[in-house]
Amino acid sequence: MQVISIISTKGGVGKTTTAANLGGFLADAGLRALLLDLDVQPTLSSYFTLLARAAGGIYELLVFNEQDPERLISHTAIRGLDLILSNDDQGQLNTLLLHAPDGRVRLRNLLPHFAPHYDVLLIDTQGARSVLLEMAVLASDLAISPVTPEILAARELRRGTLQLIEDIAPFRHLGITPPPLRLLINRVPPVSSSARLIQQTLQQIFRDQPAIQILTTDIPAIEAYPRAATQALPVHRVEYRRPSGRVTPAAIETMCALAGELFPQWIDRFAQVDGRATRTPSHAQRS
Repeated sequence: MQVISIISTKGGVGKTTTAANLGGFLADAGLRALLLDLDVQPTLSSYFTLLARAAGGIYELLVFNEQDPERLISHTAIRGLDLILSNDDQGQLNTLLLHAPDGRVRLRNLLPHFAPHYDVLLIDTQGARSVLLEMAVLASDLAISPVTPEILAARELRRGTLQLIEDIAPFRHLGITPPPLRLLINRVPPVSSSARLIQQTLQQIFRDQPAIQILTTDIPAIEAYPRAATQALPVHRVEYRRPSGRVTPAAIETMCALAGELFPQWIDRFAQVDGRATRTPSHAQRS
């Protein structure tokens, strides 16, 4: 099971949208995908229609070491896509994990329970520095950080997310290597010289740091993404062909390219995904 965390110390950069749409695309490609919502503002937990809602969630997993799938795993209306809900309503987990001897590695130690059942685990995180965020990174094989094409976002990346990666480096002494970081340029306007400039600048900054790379695929600022969230669908099902007269690729093309970059071993599966053939039945109701 590959573990991917979607991280940023800056809020509003598109972490939840990335996790939801990537998870939905992987599931439609026939992979077993699990979403884990670590955000105290549980947007991902309400993104998709739930066909079966578990009694517990991330609180029971991290505090009580709950391992019963029926108590932890909720099933979305997207076949092959499951979810562990964020249910830390009082915001207690950060405090509990801060004072626990194993707080920052607890999730890493629990994930082997899920490995036989899923191909990919995607972790959505909160947009602020916290123990939960550090714990997610230390549990991951790869971290993805969405960056909006603005100079302030690029500065925050260095000050926040990159500083976090540096700060957890001492865990190497415990045999835990911080995961490689992939930067995803998100919400790129149709015509944006500044976005390209920021992308080029980031590439220059990190050209001598192989653990940090800018993904070739970027996410355009098109209305299909908010429309997909409104319909509780992954975006490739909403926009499965490019609208006439638009240069920007269709959302299904973008998601296929992103998934191919991240998971090249499954690229043949991704090419066969057809959003028209996988739409959720209209009778399904949001949980």
